[in-house]
Amino acid sequence: MAKKSKLMKQMLALLPSEKDPLPISKAIEILRSFPPRKFDQSVEVHMHLGIDPTQADQIIRGSVVLPHGIGKTQRVVVFAKGDLAKAAAEAGADAVGQEDLAQRIKDGWTDFDVCIATPDMMGLVGPLGKILGPRGLMPSPRAGTVTTDVAKVVREYKAGKVEFRNDKGANLHAIVGKVSFEPEKLQENIETFIQHILSLKPQSVKGHYIKSISLCLTMSPGVRIAA
Repeated sequence: MAKKSKLMKQMLALLPSEKDPLPISKAIEILRSFPPRKFDQSVEVHMHLGIDPTQADQIIRGSVVLPHGIGKTQRVVVFAKGDLAKAAAEAGADAVGQEDLAQRIKDGWTDFDVCIATPDMMGLVGPLGKILGPRGLMPSPRAGTVTTDVAKVVREYKAGKVEFRNDKGANLHAIVGKVSFEPEKLQENIETFIQHILSLKPQSVKGHYIKSISLCLTMSPGVRIAA
């Protein structure tokens, strides 16, 4: 077992001795009491879901716009042409293109956070799946990144839209802000995210849908919160 660092020991000592989940406000208070790092750490929510990830109708995937953003300007690329390409550029997309953009990605460029495509561009984007898929960048109708309303989606991601998808262990992770956020704004982001996940509960799920939720910083232990 790896030895715990001095900082980790300090943070673990700040965790409550009781094991019951805490209110969001108390968990945020604990996270903000951890020793500061040299950078503004992200606040992450980690959820363990009572789903069967092997069942297509129980996959939890999508996106949500957080009211106060995530404290990071997301880099957005768009596959579109004509007026839609112009609209995407005017909305703030970092790169807009067709074959030229596809070739750039094939050559190894993946320095972006979100990839959006119009439906008529998916024949061009599809072959990029081996590159974009493993990085979670492949456009998807379910995530709202295959759309004709590219300008709206670009603005949403620039404003703080977050994508999510459960993994093979039925876990789901997302960034919901920065530790420097005002506690009230951080709590509103977290509550918005959790409520959105609750709204996606598949009808075929029996028993507890959300088994556990914890909050953590980029480099900290987790703090369990009440579902």
